[in-house]
Amino acid sequence: MKLLISLLVLACTSLPVLAQVSSLVHKEEKRRYIVYTPEAYQSQPQQNFPVVFNFHGGGMSMAEQMLYTQMNKAAERYRFIVVYPQGIRQDWNVGFGMDYLAGTDDVGFTQAILSKLKQDYRIDDKRVYATGLSRGGFFALRLAAELPQQFAAVASVGAPMPEPVLQHHKQKDKVGMLLIQGMADKVVLFEGKAASYLSAEGTFDYWRRHNGIEGATPQPRLIPGAAGDATQVSWLEQGAGGAKVALLTVKEGGHTWPGADAFNVGLPIGKTTRAIDANEVMWEFFSKHRR
Repeated sequence: MKLLISLLVLACTSLPVLAQVSSLVHKEEKRRYIVYTPEAYQSQPQQNFPVVFNFHGGGMSMAEQMLYTQMNKAAERYRFIVVYPQGIRQDWNVGFGMDYLAGTDDVGFTQAILSKLKQDYRIDDKRVYATGLSRGGFFALRLAAELPQQFAAVASVGAPMPEPVLQHHKQKDKVGMLLIQGMADKVVLFEGKAASYLSAEGTFDYWRRHNGIEGATPQPRLIPGAAGDATQVSWLEQGAGGAKVALLTVKEGGHTWPGADAFNVGLPIGKTTRAIDANEVMWEFFSKHRR
């Protein structure tokens, strides 16, 4: 496993670099995560850097998430640190299949990573963000609900608001929220699933209300796909200043990371849009938010 992770780390970048597997003990269990620092981290020793947590989907590993999303390239362009945590049994606790409160303490694990980052790296703790795919996206939404004082904005891909998170959401602090969902997603349904998670549009409305955004919903902006791309992106964003809420709907899009290379994991994950690059869109959104 360590050899596989090392090979994947090397495959993700040809820079002189700076993707390192780290670990810590949380709740008497050794937990791992990858930290990628951009080249500018070494050349600008007086600078503090933003941090993006990138959570893998269910059944995936931290190295696979790094390789699939290719967020390290955006980290180089925009000069931020990326952290890829590893879930226990390749999963995250969002109340599906385990007890929300008594199950795996992934929220505490995330807080422990953040505390360790503050010790080991020059991070800008006012610009800490989270994203994730599928199960990782659901978990990013849990972090938005439970740790809004620490995360300035969150982006979920293929993961609307889980019902267990909704039931336990007590924090009132606002947080920037970006939702990316494929309308043809057969793994996590755009229209939601009763007693499991809201629809994509219901999630947008929930966070709009939570962030105190009033007024009529604006008309979405359409972004056509490239030549030969059957997908089309509808971009809906609301909020003037403060914590914005955005919904990127991918017509004909599947359970995929926009702009990534298509891959097959034996599931009907569907089409990957070329109309947008998820990493570019996320950083543009994140950069508007700080604590």
